[in-house]
Amino acid sequence: MTFSVPSRLRLLGLALLLPLLGTAQNAVSTAPQPAVPPQQWYLLDPAADGVMGVSVRKTYDELLKNRPSTSVVVAIIDAGIDTAHADLRRLLWTNPREIAGNGLDDDQNGYVDDVHGWNFLGGADGRNVDVETYEDTRLVARLRPLYEGKARTAVPAAKRAEYDLYQKVKKTQADKIAENKEQAASLDQAYTLNKKGADNLREALGLARLDTASLRAATPTDPNLYRAALSLYANLRSAGYADLESVLADMKEGLDDSRSQLEFSLNPAFNPRASIIGDDPTNTQDRRYGNRDNHGPDPMHGTHVAGIIGADRTNMLGILGIADNVRLMAVRAVPNGDERDKDIANAIRYAVDNGASIINMSFGKYYSPQREAVDAAMRYAATKGVLLVHSAGNENDDIDVNVEFPSPVYPDGQPVPNMITVGASARLNDQHLVADFSNYGRKNVDVFAPGNQIYSTLPGQQYGNKSGTSMASPVVSGMAAVLKSYFPTLTAADLKRIILQSAVVYHTKVLKPGTRKTVDFAELSRTGGLVNLYRAVQLADAEAAK
Repeated sequence: MTFSVPSRLRLLGLALLLPLLGTAQNAVSTAPQPAVPPQQWYLLDPAADGVMGVSVRKTYDELLKNRPSTSVVVAIIDAGIDTAHADLRRLLWTNPREIAGNGLDDDQNGYVDDVHGWNFLGGADGRNVDVETYEDTRLVARLRPLYEGKARTAVPAAKRAEYDLYQKVKKTQADKIAENKEQAASLDQAYTLNKKGADNLREALGLARLDTASLRAATPTDPNLYRAALSLYANLRSAGYADLESVLADMKEGLDDSRSQLEFSLNPAFNPRASIIGDDPTNTQDRRYGNRDNHGPDPMHGTHVAGIIGADRTNMLGILGIADNVRLMAVRAVPNGDERDKDIANAIRYAVDNGASIINMSFGKYYSPQREAVDAAMRYAATKGVLLVHSAGNENDDIDVNVEFPSPVYPDGQPVPNMITVGASARLNDQHLVADFSNYGRKNVDVFAPGNQIYSTLPGQQYGNKSGTSMASPVVSGMAAVLKSYFPTLTAADLKRIILQSAVVYHTKVLKPGTRKTVDFAELSRTGGLVNLYRAVQLADAEAAK
């Protein structure tokens, strides 16, 4: 579970301030709907507003005004949610059969005091798993004693597939270690230099903050300083940053993340689960563990996702969620690191059994040792009419070739009928329409949705931009919730079909993620399209009228 911090920084370059200081050339519902905050470009309409949003405002203004709706439960399987956030707390799902805080399992579902959801990363004593290892790291730890130093010919034929897996995960883990060492060194140097440069520039311009408004208004007499202010202004605007301080914060976040991965997530000896939960993570039949802490140690990711789906549209605060009649169920199963298959399978089943119609799944990994349990849970969700919305991943990879899990295709080759897999798009209809970090796939990615520089809720009553397919997935979950709310007879298969059929196909020549090669946007997903709520509601309306 990660945001795409490094990709966002690449828009500016790590040496952002150094050119500006003279070392290089300048780089030139039923109620009236509230106004969309200017940062929420993804709610706007491509034709009317000139940005590649999904037409949420237009939909409410023109198609849904004065129409009845029913409440829809959306489960968010993630790292936790800040349940005290003013833009979320009214929308939290509440278990009607559970009495808060009495220490009893009132509804006899096996989970004590699961008032707003459940935490599968918690211990019975209230402690929580925060940082976890990656799946390839866990596989290295398990397989190294069996196969390290052995030739393939010395391994029994029945074990050679496992031997080959060890060689593969050994390489992917080594590649990640090398990548994070390089990134940590680069970000450390860039952060130190740019922080010093920022301090110098603030002092020279007499500004408390280097934000776009102040930089645009700055009129220093020194022509070099004037050019520096204008150039920084242009760079911040092009990358979607409000101020240079946010750039430095992202650099620091990226640096801290790389260091954490090296110390914990890529360390085969690290195993926090053993002491905190004390279960057997390979025993997928075990379902009664965890605790009621929906917040967790780091609810940043889940809080941002929740706001995109359903932040309060009536309280005149902060932002507007996409769905206007929704209840958000918090199911904590995604650590900082790779999720466990056991936890994901149980989280899906918990959400289904407690009334979710839609499950947002902004997580993924490339190895799935207990895949059968997750696939069985997804099949269970299908039998109950629950739609699964899954992020495609942030490795600028073709997931038709390198499958990300949970996979949209079962081992027998059949597609998961109740799952939508979502890639991330950006603000403008130009060569950068596909976010440079986004995974893609002509078969395994269904659609694209806004996922670059997405403004939403953050813990502690805060708001801010984050990027990733993790942000694109809840855009689609929010759309599905709107459709289910206003057209309650729609099944999971209907929701998927309508969202995919109504996606707007674009043939924009875009940079293929991770390359400088130009390709047709329509070639990067199954539909070739960008989701659009207005067209989806129109299609649902037309079908309902038949």
